[in-house]
Amino acid sequence: MAKSMPDGCIQADWPAPENVRALTSTRKGGFSKGSYAGLNLAQHVEDEAPVVARNRDFLLEHFGLPAAPVWLQQTHSNTVIIANDYTMADMPPEADAAWTSDSGIICAVLTADCLPVFFTSQQGDRVAVAHAGWRGVHNGVISHCFAATGIAPEDCLVWLGPAIGAEVFEVGAEVYDAFAKKNPENTVAFEQKDAQHWLCDIYQLARIELQQLGIQSIYGGGLCTYSDENSFYSFRRDGARTGRMASLIWIEG
Repeated sequence: MAKSMPDGCIQADWPAPENVRALTSTRKGGFSKGSYAGLNLAQHVEDEAPVVARNRDFLLEHFGLPAAPVWLQQTHSNTVIIANDYTMADMPPEADAAWTSDSGIICAVLTADCLPVFFTSQQGDRVAVAHAGWRGVHNGVISHCFAATGIAPEDCLVWLGPAIGAEVFEVGAEVYDAFAKKNPENTVAFEQKDAQHWLCDIYQLARIELQQLGIQSIYGGGLCTYSDENSFYSFRRDGARTGRMASLIWIEG
């Protein structure tokens, strides 16, 4: 269920244990200007570094986080890290998912159309989050993240955070072909526009993979980053000069 948090974030709406916190920030608040206007939390998008640092401080204070998030250098891989192995002093590890079983450790991914996939056990003793764009989904980041946690399928809860919606996520025939070859069931997540273009439902692709893993308790999936310019950054809508939201999950001590 949603927990009480300040304005400016999307709280996970799922029946997670009371000690698990999960949210995605929006672009509301923060100090970035121009095309990055709002709470841009990414350092790699050519926003001013001191402003991003100020935004990250704002995130920490405004949302009452118990620690700074463990940020990643994301590459659309299927690499998963144990978040408690890293601190703020470390260079961000190259990975696209993180998990922990320790309290007070914040797993984090950055997105601006890609899908953040949150995991928790029903006991609240293990949590994780994955950055799942179409490349990451195809590379198996969801399956790798789930496997790393060691959570049993029947014990796992998943929340799908804000991502680009199926009505606007156009991909080429090569993307359709790649997913169809990987698993014929994936074809139901695509709607053909013409000979070379398809609309892709990344939420459905995630659900198909999660259900094949034996996970049935799947929530979320109703938000579109592209369509809600006031709340979300969107790479597809705005191009390279845009910010990133943060998706965070942690166990309270």
